[in-house]
Amino acid sequence: MEGNNQSMPIIFYMIGLSSHPKLQPLFFAIFLVIYIAALLGNTAISTIITTDSRLHTPMYFFLINLSILDICCTTAAIPKVLQIIQSKKKIMSFSGCIAQLCLFTSALSTELMLLVVMAYDRYVAICHPLHYTTIMSKKTCILLAATVWLVGFMNSMMHTGLILRLKFCQHNIIDHFLCEIPSVLNVACSDTYINNVVVIIADILNGMGCFILTVISYTYIISAILKIRSAEKKKKAFSTCASHLTVVSLFYGGVIYTYVRPAFANNPDADKVMSAVYAFVSPLLNPIIYSLRNKEVINALKKLLRRNVIPQR
Repeated sequence: MEGNNQSMPIIFYMIGLSSHPKLQPLFFAIFLVIYIAALLGNTAISTIITTDSRLHTPMYFFLINLSILDICCTTAAIPKVLQIIQSKKKIMSFSGCIAQLCLFTSALSTELMLLVVMAYDRYVAICHPLHYTTIMSKKTCILLAATVWLVGFMNSMMHTGLILRLKFCQHNIIDHFLCEIPSVLNVACSDTYINNVVVIIADILNGMGCFILTVISYTYIISAILKIRSAEKKKKAFSTCASHLTVVSLFYGGVIYTYVRPAFANNPDADKVMSAVYAFVSPLLNPIIYSLRNKEVINALKKLLRRNVIPQR
């Protein structure tokens, strides 16, 4: 087939979930529940932190940023997935596909770096508590947050710009439920060598680099925790670290697997599973693991409910 022709619309057929036609209603229900739960959970966390002055600390400031990113990530992906499941034709326009790819990639890139910043915040709090307020000042926190958002957006624009230079056939079949960089590159009608090289370099620097920095931070944190004499405090600290590292491992592992491996091999089924982990499962679990298990957040939620829901006598 011939490549891009401005007079012919480019169409993507999203067949990622079409191999199980009888399960379409189930898929729709699952994705809808995940989206609503993730949206409500992350919105609740942001509202709780914003309205309670006791939670106006660097750790919770970064949690708000994480919640906003999770909302952006799921909103960029799930509504379109629901629309495609309901549609008989299972198609997505070129502009819709590129828009989803750009927004989704931006959210993923930013969250990778934000998790490093959050790990660094905990490192300073545990390993250098006396200098915490000085190191993690309000100005520093805002600068760190602005930097990760800006770099994430620039990374996404770089990949999107390179993809827009490629030629695509009029009809393209994507064996995925999302327009992600690897799945879109697989259907390009022109050479994608430069794109693949840039993806690998960016993922090594952004994905693996962020993961290594997070592990280093937690290595120091765990070392400091081991020196705590109180068995109860030590157990609580280890529990928090284990939960954080579990989500970080799932998120980083999925992103690195999806974006590095396609240059060497192609496994659409594995791609769909890993994409679901960091695009749907992680945003759903983050409010629970990072915040809702936190006593300070739970107390703030109770206070907010008493003030706004329970009638005053």
